[in-house]
Amino acid sequence: MLRVAVPNKGSLSESAIEILTEAGYKQRRTTKDLSLIDVANEVEFYYLRPRDIAVYVGEGTLDVGISGRDLVLDSHADADVIMELGFGSSTFRFAGPPGVASSVKDLSGKRIATSYAGVLTDHLAENGVDASVVRLDGAVETAVALGVADVIADVVETGTTLRQAGLEVFGEPILQSQAVVLKRHGVENPPAGLQQLVRRLEGVLIARNYVMMDYDIPADQIDAATAVAAGLESPTVSPLHRAGWVAVRVMVQRAEAQRIMDQLWEVGARAILTTDIHACRI
Repeated sequence: MLRVAVPNKGSLSESAIEILTEAGYKQRRTTKDLSLIDVANEVEFYYLRPRDIAVYVGEGTLDVGISGRDLVLDSHADADVIMELGFGSSTFRFAGPPGVASSVKDLSGKRIATSYAGVLTDHLAENGVDASVVRLDGAVETAVALGVADVIADVVETGTTLRQAGLEVFGEPILQSQAVVLKRHGVENPPAGLQQLVRRLEGVLIARNYVMMDYDIPADQIDAATAVAAGLESPTVSPLHRAGWVAVRVMVQRAEAQRIMDQLWEVGARAILTTDIHACRI
């Protein structure tokens, strides 16, 4: 069976379980379950700390995992990212008291507190900065006030917590992260079921990002309509009982659907409808 690591708690866990369920895999019903066997799909799921998943996959204990890109890089595990999943987005940045620094180059000789020592150490090395890395578990916003560090490096969302601690973001982002699928580095023959898992997840992502659009239009306007919405390959066109008219079906990006409907109306399309796509293979 394919052995898959899934985050056991937090927002990554909820979203990972949701996308796996949409992809047709059985998932646990209670957080007390540490593992689950999906007999029908020949997959074993293991629910682990997100920070540990890359280590298990990199060591070959498990075949594939879902975790954050930041956690994969921070672990220095022998694992490769093979797919981005579009959720769990975060930005890793520097923050400190106002005026303490404006870029990473200003951090030489300073103490930097972080929960992501691996990512931070790599970033400092890439920029030729010699600074002390203070590794902390959990929240690091109080490290400056308590005298443990001069600045911090942490995941920033709204920045509200930083401002409450008297800190402000500075410099360019260290890392943009999101949830990813990873496998062990250098595996020439991927385990059975891996390609199926990837195809299913890709199908879910496409279904989330696209809608099916149907409309009727005079046959002599089909070229103009196709210029507005060409589809992934080409539209499906069928004749209508009404002479000179055709029915068209095409996939369009969900975010662009309203604009496309307006443009199709302008070139003569009528009865324009959109429907959700629940699953697909492209």
